[in-house]
Amino acid sequence: MKRALWSWALYDWANSGFATLVQTFVFAAYFTRAIAVDPTVGTAQWGNAMGIAGLVIGLGGPLLGAIADRSGMRKPWIGVFTLLCAGATGLLWFMEPSPLFVWPALALACIGTIGAECAMIFYNAMLPDMASPDRIGRWSGWGWGLGYAGGLTLLVLALYGFVEQGAWFDLPRENALHVRAVMPLTAAWYLLFSLPLFLWTPDARPTGIPMGMAVRQAMGRLRKSVRDIREYRDIAVFLLARMLYNDGLTTMFAFGGIYAAGTFGMGPGEVILFGIGLNVTAGLGAAAFAWLDDWIGPRRTIVVSLLGLIVPGAAILLVQDRTLFWIFGLSLGLFVGPVQASSRSYLARTAPAEIRNEMFGLFALSGKLTSFFGPMLVGWLTLFSGSQRVGMSAVIALFCLGLLGMAFVPPAIKDKEETS
Repeated sequence: MKRALWSWALYDWANSGFATLVQTFVFAAYFTRAIAVDPTVGTAQWGNAMGIAGLVIGLGGPLLGAIADRSGMRKPWIGVFTLLCAGATGLLWFMEPSPLFVWPALALACIGTIGAECAMIFYNAMLPDMASPDRIGRWSGWGWGLGYAGGLTLLVLALYGFVEQGAWFDLPRENALHVRAVMPLTAAWYLLFSLPLFLWTPDARPTGIPMGMAVRQAMGRLRKSVRDIREYRDIAVFLLARMLYNDGLTTMFAFGGIYAAGTFGMGPGEVILFGIGLNVTAGLGAAAFAWLDDWIGPRRTIVVSLLGLIVPGAAILLVQDRTLFWIFGLSLGLFVGPVQASSRSYLARTAPAEIRNEMFGLFALSGKLTSFFGPMLVGWLTLFSGSQRVGMSAVIALFCLGLLGMAFVPPAIKDKEETS
């Protein structure tokens, strides 16, 4: 079973490369600085594209999850969406530094985001079936930690293999070949390291229900889940709070590299170096807080993590010095993984076993239904104010609203044990 769990967790290592190199530190920054007309317009365009992707995921993801629940198996869905994301990522190689490539670049980034996030819906739902209740927190955290380690490793390969002067693969710099070459590398990374999940992690057994019937049953089950959530008020409040702070995280990931490049004038190499540092602190935070989740409970871990995101996040919007940006940015990374991992852990502990899959469908819904709002809000605020600092203030507002929502969320099982 340990081999199955580690193979499951390694998918986080594989999937994180897309989020780190495409959505945040390499392609997003390259798009706004080299493909778009200017960084301000590029930020708005990128935000709208990520918002559209989030809307598609939010509307379609829960239905796909419900269909998979009826048909039984999850790995075929993970495989389809992994191939979708990897294919779109590889095609980003063709996006040259010209406004002529704005719309193809946005379309491919949008498709890749849909693939990566939909794959994670089915991946997350596998955890409660494999880990014992007293170890869900640490396995959730270890998965996120492996994800940051994978993103870090790939960033190092991208920086010293392609981007830096005198890189291992000294590609021509005309038409940004040295930056674009990172995209096929990211696609190959995703495909290679997702293989252990398909080889050694067991899947749920197929139910034998035909696809057409599974779709009809899934639509009915999804409507029932939305109705029944009223009977589980505590979970409903948690999902609402999570929807708010997860929007903040999604937006922060989408614009981290863009903000570093546009506001502090970082070039591709320095943005990647910052991404490396951020992944180091995020990985350390996710690994350390994995034990904390099982010790003090997921709700407390989420609250502590949100405070740890708000304080340095607000400071980043105020500082002018690049050194201070590095200090506050790296400290913020410590709390990124824990708030995500403990959210997954909280629901796994609190959802009744007989409706756990339905609740994870709503968990996906809460994570994506309004995920278009944060990126679009940043894009609009940036466009109308002409300032990325003003635009990024939306992230802090979402974290604060999520923290306020968590004040009304009751403890999970572990939290109750600690307070009894």
